[in-house]
Amino acid sequence: MEIAFNLLSILLILFALLGLYDGFYLHIFKYKLFNNPSSKNEHFTHTIRAILFPAILYFLYFRQDCMISFYIGLILVLIDIITLGVDAYVENDSRQFMGGLPKWEYIIHLFVNGFHFAAIAVYLIVRIKFEAGAISISTGLDNSGANTLFLLLVKNLIPGGILMALIHIFVAVPITAIHWNKWRSKITCC
Repeated sequence: MEIAFNLLSILLILFALLGLYDGFYLHIFKYKLFNNPSSKNEHFTHTIRAILFPAILYFLYFRQDCMISFYIGLILVLIDIITLGVDAYVENDSRQFMGGLPKWEYIIHLFVNGFHFAAIAVYLIVRIKFEAGAISISTGLDNSGANTLFLLLVKNLIPGGILMALIHIFVAVPITAIHWNKWRSKITCC
């Protein structure tokens, strides 16, 4: 079980770092997708996923002692998968203004989503048990050092996830996006 929680921690860290680079730096800071009318649907799907991420962290990972929370987390993951499908469907059209989605960014998307869903899969393997032809879901997972570290990581990722969701919402609203654009125009690098 220690190996699984260590792997979960690594996958979440990789997802968070690449997600921050892709979701904040590329989509909001560099390309300003929210400003482009053809990218509105893509930004909307990113906003939904940005909102879902801290909710998944809390309900699926953090509340290990609550079965209702686990099921809410699974529903949020399902919504995330559907939103990812919609995002992938609209992405090519929304990037026509820049000649389509660059291949290197497409590769980043594959890794970001791979780390995200690999972490979910590993966690489900830890929680779901198949014994004697029956399926059971564990509650109150062990208090090993690896699980404690994993929970600390999740607890610390939640505020950052909430901040990213708020930034996505902030730039999606035209009145507040004006303020972001003014601030962004003062930065000449990157």
